[in-house]
Amino acid sequence: MSEWIAEALAAVERGEALAMATVVGAQGSTPREIGARMLVWPDRFTGTIGGGSLERQALDQARRLLTQAQRRHALQDYPLGPLLGQCCGGRVRLLVERIDADSRSWLAEAAQACGAGAPFRLQADIDGADLQRSVQSATGPDPADNSPRVPIPDVRTLSEAIAPKHPRLVIFGAGHIGQAVARAFAPLPFHLDWLASREDLRPEAGGTRAEVLSEDELEACIEASPGGTLFAIFTHSHDLDYRLTRAALAKGDFGYLGLIGSRTKRARFESRLRAEGVTDPDLARLVCPIGIPSLKSKAPAVIAVALAAELLQLTEDGNA
Repeated sequence: MSEWIAEALAAVERGEALAMATVVGAQGSTPREIGARMLVWPDRFTGTIGGGSLERQALDQARRLLTQAQRRHALQDYPLGPLLGQCCGGRVRLLVERIDADSRSWLAEAAQACGAGAPFRLQADIDGADLQRSVQSATGPDPADNSPRVPIPDVRTLSEAIAPKHPRLVIFGAGHIGQAVARAFAPLPFHLDWLASREDLRPEAGGTRAEVLSEDELEACIEASPGGTLFAIFTHSHDLDYRLTRAALAKGDFGYLGLIGSRTKRARFESRLRAEGVTDPDLARLVCPIGIPSLKSKAPAVIAVALAAELLQLTEDGNA
């Protein structure tokens, strides 16, 4: 996720100096993937590279870097074995770098690229003690080999793909399940739109609230949504659920269509939809019940977790 770019740029514009620790290489079993990072200040930090001894050492190294006037980066390998008290067995390569006024240019360029919504590459060119950041096009081959197998003295370029555009998820309903789903998805890599025809509960999830629209307006939101949008429907009304499901199936270009309910509810909806001309291949795209099937609980929080797991798997597999 690219939220760290805005956070780092805001800190620099406030005149703060901080450090950034990034996983730039990973081999074998590791607690986090390439691109995981922390922003580190003398008194706080945000993000995580996996916790444990690895993270403690990275925090110490980042804060030491902040006390050094000349040195601006360090590249180091960490075997995840007995030395760190971690049994993952893999190896992590970390880049720790200073972020300050000299970083403003590339951070601003990266923030602009994020605003455009297109993927890009964040590149680091290393020449001895010097490190230069730049924003590069995502097209073409990756110019870097980030593998820890490359000896650190031989590393000249590091490159990381940044994909700022998150899958768009529209959820319908502000009852118990809508609240739970809004809370569960707030920290996840989705662009979430939370819509409802009425406000059912307080307090709102995570300090946000659903946008309340008429039923006609909710249906119009489906019709106006971009291709590939993910829809999850759990309103207070079966009739509204049906109306929204029918609208999504008629549109056809969605990435996911999930409907809260039992297999009995699905069968009844399918019967009505077939009578209105919806084909069996289209009906096969409807997910009802929602969520990964191995979680059986009907508690709202569990349903939210099951839906989150389902959509994370769907989007990571590239099927949405």
